[in-house]
Amino acid sequence: MIPIFQKEINAFFSSLTAYIVMAVFLTAVGLLLWVFPATNVLNYGYADLGSFFSLTPYVLLFLIPAITMRSLAEEVKNGTIELLLTKPLSNWELVLGKFWANWLLVLITLLPTLLYYFTVYQLGNPAGNIDSGAVIGSYVGLALLSAVFVAVGLWASSLTDNQIVAFVVGVFVSFLFYVGIGAVAQLDFWGAAAYPLAWISLDQQYADLGRGLIDLRHVVYLLSVVALFLYLTQVRVRVQQNRV
Repeated sequence: MIPIFQKEINAFFSSLTAYIVMAVFLTAVGLLLWVFPATNVLNYGYADLGSFFSLTPYVLLFLIPAITMRSLAEEVKNGTIELLLTKPLSNWELVLGKFWANWLLVLITLLPTLLYYFTVYQLGNPAGNIDSGAVIGSYVGLALLSAVFVAVGLWASSLTDNQIVAFVVGVFVSFLFYVGIGAVAQLDFWGAAAYPLAWISLDQQYADLGRGLIDLRHVVYLLSVVALFLYLTQVRVRVQQNRV
């Protein structure tokens, strides 16, 4: 797993990929948080990062599939997947190495946004008048949500050798899990089943963590979704291995 992890990290930072991803993310979130009037935190009149935490998942919805789309699709297209699968390397080591590398890149990208917290912390009246518990919970939620999107993106990348198709599938499935399930749960005909259906939607899980109470049930559920998609990715890699 470690060689794959190192290979992916070196590939990210030896090209413009990582720097473009970070620049695009920080620029987009920065404009939404500090410039655009509809979402400008300075217009709220009180110290709050609610707009940042509500908008960031939608940026990650598109950004993470753009990062992961090449992970396995490019290996298949270039024929290097066959070389990897003939090495003394298990399918799980291959999948987990790529997962950890992609997730680490996303976490590194999120790291500079801590500056927003310290800025709003100082802007409070008095200074420090901000719900730090909710901020910590929201960051935990963002980290776990990012892990889910990375796992979904890897699975999408394992389905095809076309990076654009992998990107589209990754965005669609991530959007379905983040927004689609919750939207369907709001339909009237579900009745008593509406609550459990809404609970499994990623936006509800993320919102609950953002209230500052880190419930182990939410953490376990999100990690279970990650494990599910990593397992599905491993199955696809095994199919590729059988073709070698």
